[in-house]
Amino acid sequence: MFNEELHLELPLRWGMIGGGRGSQIGYIHRNSALRSRMFALVAAAFDINPERGREFGENWGIAGERCYPDYKTMFAEEAKRPDGIQAVTIATPNNMHYEICKAALNAGLHVVCEKPLCFTTAEADELVALSKEKNCVVGVTYGYTGAPMIHQAREMIARGDLGEIRIINMQFAHGYHCQEVEKNDAGTKWRVTPAAAGPTYVLGDIGTHALYLAEVMLPNLEISNLMCARQSFVKSRAPLEDNAFVLMNFTNGAVGNLWASCVNAGSTHQQKIRVIGSKASIEWWDEHPSQLIFAEQGKPVQILDRGQGYLYNDDELVNNNRMGGGHAEGLFESWATLYTRFGVAMDRVNKGENVADVMDQYWFPNVIDGAKGVHFIENCVRSADGGSAWVDYE
Repeated sequence: MFNEELHLELPLRWGMIGGGRGSQIGYIHRNSALRSRMFALVAAAFDINPERGREFGENWGIAGERCYPDYKTMFAEEAKRPDGIQAVTIATPNNMHYEICKAALNAGLHVVCEKPLCFTTAEADELVALSKEKNCVVGVTYGYTGAPMIHQAREMIARGDLGEIRIINMQFAHGYHCQEVEKNDAGTKWRVTPAAAGPTYVLGDIGTHALYLAEVMLPNLEISNLMCARQSFVKSRAPLEDNAFVLMNFTNGAVGNLWASCVNAGSTHQQKIRVIGSKASIEWWDEHPSQLIFAEQGKPVQILDRGQGYLYNDDELVNNNRMGGGHAEGLFESWATLYTRFGVAMDRVNKGENVADVMDQYWFPNVIDGAKGVHFIENCVRSADGGSAWVDYE
């Protein structure tokens, strides 16, 4: 079971950038971080409208003088305080991730960043190097990967329950944007605006979630080449895609496909992964996060449930149940697990450990994982813009 007594001597003093009133993601960050007991929210630059941001922050219990108009002011003023922030979450539109993350690292702050980490592989590689140079943690919120059954899948694959891995089927295909909803929704508008969203829409916004699930389940997974086709069914979104298909060959001989879409009309989420081996298959669906389907050839299909004694509970993350089996756990529990692990990693570094060693020894979605997502997006765009040609993975 999750150790609810796990805590730091003092919670990390934590600030937020973005994620204020009306944010699609801000509440999840705050709820999960505070549930982890690792962080105390003491400062913020919540909004491009300073008055609205201050009002929102004060309603959350943050002192008015620590509700800042922008991240630069927050970093400068907090650096003057003996009780200044130690870590910051970046929950802004994509185009601000790189500059804020770089500034935070240069200020000696630990970072939790929304994905994508940045827009280009050069920027991503720079942030990886800077994280190591400044000895600061960068966590990336691939929020579904704290679910225990994701790690049960990893253990089943590693222990040979599926046999030789042959096929990986990944998808994240909802239908909420099958019409031009961005006309009346600012939270969607920036996602389909290249200057704010970057070179992709659904590939970067949700496709990287599906890919990272596979990378957690198969940590040695490496793409050798891929082919990407992307479409803009709502024509005003071009050149950004609202639907994309990616075919991949992996260096171990396996093959994979990924479908990312926001125009899958009638679907609420449809984030699924199916891993197929020579003996059996497993399938996980985020709408049923506490279950894992295990199908062994020639035997009845099994539905494995979180919190049961037949799982590989000798693994810490498989046994990381916040409630007993049979009770619903979902997105908040998964995110809280990530924030717990972000906090532990930051505390270890604060106590003198090297961030590179912590990343090697202790699992959490980190800056290297974020950089891999950026590399994936860049290769997909290169293929799609080349007429959906197969490209060697760079």
